[in-house]
Amino acid sequence: MPNFAREAVDFGFRTAYKTAHRMLRAYWGIRKPHTHGSLIAVWHDGRLLLVKNSYRREYTLPGGYVRANESPEEAAARELREEVGADVSPSDLELVYSDTKPYENRRDHVTICEVTLDTPIEFEVDNREVIWAGFRRPDEVLALPIVPHLREYLAAHPVVTAHDETEGA
Repeated sequence: MPNFAREAVDFGFRTAYKTAHRMLRAYWGIRKPHTHGSLIAVWHDGRLLLVKNSYRREYTLPGGYVRANESPEEAAARELREEVGADVSPSDLELVYSDTKPYENRRDHVTICEVTLDTPIEFEVDNREVIWAGFRRPDEVLALPIVPHLREYLAAHPVVTAHDETEGA
């Protein structure tokens, strides 16, 4: 497909994602559902893999809804594959965060699974749902607009708290 045509198709998808997300938020405002999402924190060399979705202002971790009969670890691994094309085994993931908060007109139960890799993963974005992905140091992440559960996870993370303690010394 020519570059212009691909860019037009990608723009159409991004517009559809933004519209669908706005409609979901309106629906959630009426229904006030309880949702369950699972995110994956992929660490390499002290850096965390972030994504930027086309429909949200904040940066976040790769992730999405936990399907019926799916563990949070399975959901996190699946979402990593769907969002950036990278594979990890659910058995290599450790559940490190779980909390329920009001977010975007719903009660959002979020789990974060974590993996630390010796070698960086190869990844790519589709420029439709995910428009950017990259590894960043925790201080760089905290300087960005990020979703609340990611900020809370990082505030309690040993890599971040150890960095904060050495900064104050």
